[in-house]
Amino acid sequence: MEIRPVRYDHPDAVTLDALVQQEYVRRYGDGDMTPLDPAMFAPPNGTYLIAYGEGRPLATGGWRLQEDVNEGYATGDAEIKRMFVVPQARGRGLARRILAALEADARAAGRSRMVLETGIKQPEALELYASSGYVPVQKFGLYRTYEDSRCMAKSLVSVG
Repeated sequence: MEIRPVRYDHPDAVTLDALVQQEYVRRYGDGDMTPLDPAMFAPPNGTYLIAYGEGRPLATGGWRLQEDVNEGYATGDAEIKRMFVVPQARGRGLARRILAALEADARAAGRSRMVLETGIKQPEALELYASSGYVPVQKFGLYRTYEDSRCMAKSLVSVG
């Protein structure tokens, strides 16, 4: 398996994004309404990754700089978006590898905290993040008023 940075509007990214939107519709009845633009994931303000296996895109995830205090973010935040593994590739540790790569990239870009929003109808995501050191935090972003939304964060600053 190979993890490669791509533009958010790369054809494989568009394909995986359509699949994750279908997953959201299946679980929540609607897709993610967060407005995203490819420029948000362009270094040094973010990155977008795809994991490939046997030449096929299998998993994806990105981070974007997000510091709008009016939306509940803090200076130094990097927000995870579009973490997704195609159903036939689940259980292989791909999400964990994408997550680790996103954290390393955000840390290298000078970000101090990784934040994310997910929902209660994604128990596997909640488990992944909790087992990776993410803790619940005050809600932020577009879904901060939604009852089934959960926000989590992890410090990217090494304690030494």
